[in-house]
Amino acid sequence: MTRTAVVTITSNRDAHLGRQLIGLAADPPDLHVVVGMGERPDVPGLVVQVPVPDTGLPLAAARNAGAAAAIAAGAHVLVFLDVDCIPGPAMVSRYREAAGPLPGPAVLCGPVTYLPPAPPGGYPATGLADLASPHPARPAPPAGQVRPEPRWELFWSLSFALTAADWIRLGGFCEQYTGYGGEDTDFAVTASAAGATLYWVGGATAFHQHHPPSRTTPARVAEIVRNATLFRRRHGWWPMSGWLSELAHAGLVTFDPGSDRLTLGCGASGGRPVRTAELRPRGR
Repeated sequence: MTRTAVVTITSNRDAHLGRQLIGLAADPPDLHVVVGMGERPDVPGLVVQVPVPDTGLPLAAARNAGAAAAIAAGAHVLVFLDVDCIPGPAMVSRYREAAGPLPGPAVLCGPVTYLPPAPPGGYPATGLADLASPHPARPAPPAGQVRPEPRWELFWSLSFALTAADWIRLGGFCEQYTGYGGEDTDFAVTASAAGATLYWVGGATAFHQHHPPSRTTPARVAEIVRNATLFRRRHGWWPMSGWLSELAHAGLVTFDPGSDRLTLGCGASGGRPVRTAELRPRGR
């Protein structure tokens, strides 16, 4: 029997996690692993706690810890679902069905649609598809269809799945990334280089709960600059170029890819440049 685990990482997101748990009850996994970053959530399932370094939330390390706990508990399929996502009524089943017959290594992504702000009393238990807006730039195959996707830049860590064997083969996330941004693009690049295929899974839908964006706050901007510079050193090109250009337009960073220059602006953490010597990679 195939055992499927959902892995969720969280930090001070109890309301989002509670609504996710309601969604999972409609199509429950065999195991739910909840990884608290700097906290120990009081929820059912297998709870793992990881420390938070001064450089920001350890998103990569937390996902790796959750996967390790799930595999140790006998999971064959790993579904990673961000805490602000509510699973659709067949998401877990669709991922489980798709993961079995595909030649590996295979990384599966389901459509994620965006919810408006929650009404008074929170999001309803059913009918979320009627409220959500599809992402305009990402495929959404019909239920039951599994479609290969050559554009690895479309990978997102909000909702994805793979077999435990493929996870071990691909090596997980690079834990040098802490804080906001970059670790998911790094995973996509390394998975592609290892010969993995990306697939869209129709019907494995999740609903992203509305919350204000945080990437323009000073702490997030500093994390994005540090992680983008780390990625540039590892892979030779700048990730998150849209975000970096947006932050540059707002005066929060100075970004000149032609001269390989990325520094914090005066509006973010005092304008201290992030020096590449501080980011020398030490392997995965």
